[in-house]
Amino acid sequence: MKKPFRAISLLMASGMLVLSGCGKEASNGSSEEGNEKKQYSIGITQFVEHPSLDAATEGFKKALEDEGYKEGENVKFDFQNAQADMNNTQTIANNFVGDKVDMIFANATPSAVSALNATKDIPILFTSVTDPVGAGLVESFDKPGDNITGTTDNHPEGTSKTIDFMINEVGVKNIGIIYNSGEQNSEVQVKQVKELAEPQGAKIIEASVSTSAEVKQAADSLIGRVDAIYIPTDNTVVSALESVISVANSKKVPLFVGELDSMKRGAIAASGFSYYDLGYQTGKMAAEVLKGEKKPSEIPVELPGSLQLVINKEAAKAQGLEVKEEWSEIAEFYEE
Repeated sequence: MKKPFRAISLLMASGMLVLSGCGKEASNGSSEEGNEKKQYSIGITQFVEHPSLDAATEGFKKALEDEGYKEGENVKFDFQNAQADMNNTQTIANNFVGDKVDMIFANATPSAVSALNATKDIPILFTSVTDPVGAGLVESFDKPGDNITGTTDNHPEGTSKTIDFMINEVGVKNIGIIYNSGEQNSEVQVKQVKELAEPQGAKIIEASVSTSAEVKQAADSLIGRVDAIYIPTDNTVVSALESVISVANSKKVPLFVGELDSMKRGAIAASGFSYYDLGYQTGKMAAEVLKGEKKPSEIPVELPGSLQLVINKEAAKAQGLEVKEEWSEIAEFYEE
């Protein structure tokens, strides 16, 4: 199976320094001062389980392992899934604070916001956050908060490449967008799509949802009104993406998405990067904090790596879109 985008690898050098504590006492009962810490506890709060967020979590853990923090040896991960429930994110974060974890890894905007609401002391590393400034997580990319930093999944050119391809190559005039209006990251992306599409003469037709159970109905509501559907990196919708794919296939409406993992599930195209690599990138940052090399406030928020436009030929066939061979000059073809 050809996976050109898997080649993305964002490795950062880190020196092997003596471990310095950033939380409670070592598990062997010795004080942090003047002693190596033998066991670290890291709380992982993930907004919902779907391929992209799952990959980011795996990348985060692998980066820490490569830096010498191995699960079962000197680090313990407490993974908690919020099931796409905003209230759950705050409960999870509060529990981590009560458990006095050494670090919180927050995967997706709602989880990161709740983690910061819960503590201004425990280091927080976030990923899969579209607009960390707009979400109130950091003051700026260069000046994150005292105890928080991480990576954003909003590459400046990511959305524009996909929207431009839809309009200029596919000829889409009416774009339907399904999103959860309660997710701040989705509101940002819908605004971006409008700013990109409308000057080019394309019209945006919105269908908002509150839960994953509403996603199929939203997709059905767009049929007959749009030429194609675009799904941003909305966690609620992506977690129920198969319901959108079923509508797109049965009604022959091309489906485009905001990240590569969703494209592989049955959408036609996306311009993106590997979320595994994004999580790995965040894990390298976390290692710097655990080693005492840097504080979160000293690590700027980072963008994802290079982008690649990828086209799924089988999905295009299923949704009635003819793939032009000349597209190979601007994109990679994904093949099972």
